[in-house]
Amino acid sequence: MTGKRITLIAASGATLALVLIAGALASTQAAPAARTSQADQLRALERSRLQALVDGDTAAARKQMATDFQLINPAGVPLSRGDFLGAIEAGDLDFLALEPTSQIAVRVHGRTAALRYETSFDLVVGGTHLTHKAWTTSIYERRRGRWQVVWQQTTAVPNNPGLLIEALKPPA
Repeated sequence: MTGKRITLIAASGATLALVLIAGALASTQAAPAARTSQADQLRALERSRLQALVDGDTAAARKQMATDFQLINPAGVPLSRGDFLGAIEAGDLDFLALEPTSQIAVRVHGRTAALRYETSFDLVVGGTHLTHKAWTTSIYERRRGRWQVVWQQTTAVPNNPGLLIEALKPPA
């Protein structure tokens, strides 16, 4: 009887050790997985917001944008959430296509995240049709349990660098 009891205790101890090791491994692997899923969540949110802008769904876009959102557009003009979405609602700004052309890089630090990616956009602004590439940086904050974009800056990549250089020269 004593031999069986020792074997059972040894087996229980080995099982406990395996459970503890498995738990320790799972906990060390869970942290990177949580960060990855948070980054993936932000990527999906950004793509969803861009699609809402193309669809003219300002109600959906508004939910993803903080009330104090500010965009610095490729022309260097700051726009509030109201100004930006109002231009879409008025038909002054019509995104025909707006999509990332590179992987969306994400850096999360606490309740703040930065997203950076190359963008291709096709739009009509003030009656002028523009097709362009750009770099976009978006800053998100986690507010009341959900991510919202608070700042965005889009820097145009010139289609014709020579024209850009000419435009930057001082008047003669």
